Amino acid sequence: MSSAARGLLCRFGLGHVEGLTHFQPVSHPQSSPLLKIQILTIFPDVCRAVLQSSILKRAGEKGLANLEAVDLRQWTGDAHRTVDDAPYGGGPGMVMKIEPIDKALAALRSPDSKVILMSPQGRKFSDAVARDLSRERDLILLCGHYEGIDQRVADHLIDDEISIGDYVLTSGVLPALVVTDAVVRLLPGVLGDDQSAQQDSFAHGLLDHPHYTRPADYNGWKVPEILLGGNHAAIESWRHDTALEATRRRRPDLLGESR
Repeated sequence: MSSAARGLLCRFGLGHVEGLTHFQPVSHPQSSPLLKIQILTIFPDVCRAVLQSSILKRAGEKGLANLEAVDLRQWTGDAHRTVDDAPYGGGPGMVMKIEPIDKALAALRSPDSKVILMSPQGRKFSDAVARDLSRERDLILLCGHYEGIDQRVADHLIDDEISIGDYVLTSGVLPALVVTDAVVRLLPGVLGDDQSAQQDSFAHGLLDHPHYTRPADYNGWKVPEILLGGNHAAIESWRHDTALEATRRRRPDLLGESR
């Protein structure tokens, strides 16, 4: 397919273009998105429902983010579209090959790209990391599978490694979607109220304060009176105090960062 035809299909929001699950808005309120994220995986279909829903869908429709799930198998060279092989030295499982990944990154990279490998060996993802990544222009999130990825990928082809926690998942797809959601919601204009992201848990090193809505009394469970009185200074003080107390009880390890 020619580049012109590819661009025409993407422009009108058609989902699959030669292995690419692309969610490009039909019209943009601005000339270019704030951030492009490409999730490079052998399971692009897993990403589709998430990228087409809720906040991520709205970010695309507003032209604030360009989100793509890219099929790594496009860059294989055999009839079986093989992306893995047995590990040198023996052992269980299969290892993802370097060749398809190298070819894919060569095709997808731009001068602004930052390539991140989703890996249990990576630095731990956090609100602070998400805020740093939201200032980037172009992210490529590389998802592993099987037993692991050829170490030469991490040594020579990427810019960063990120882990979403001290546990192992079947592949890097879910971590990549977690990172995408956390980063995109921080972009100006994505949320209905930009202050929402500034008041989330961890934004100031504390857990979030409690939230309530109508009715004020349900089965005898009442909303704190201070929230009903309209004294905004008192409410802000209450919110800070309850956030601090929640952090002290549930995540005392965060308190050093909030001081």
